[in-house]
Amino acid sequence: MSTDILLPKIGFAMNEGVLARWLVADGAMVSAGQPLYELESEKSLQEVEAPASGKLRIIVTATGETYPVGTVLGQILEADAAAQAGA
Repeated sequence: MSTDILLPKIGFAMNEGVLARWLVADGAMVSAGQPLYELESEKSLQEVEAPASGKLRIIVTATGETYPVGTVLGQILEADAAAQAGA
């Protein structure tokens, strides 16, 4: 099973954001609450945390680009799914 990493809506009027940079490499193991990437909005730059623990699979690699709220930027594969994907 996997958990999608979505571009969040940080402010009431936010419709899009800029993926400033990934803080964790593709394929790395992450823990829930660990900072994954930096998101830039009109008013701020903030770190977005992992929604779950497991192996990070980055889907969107183009940093500095603007994406709509709700865009799937990556996935976190649970330990069992990550092991099956590697087999």
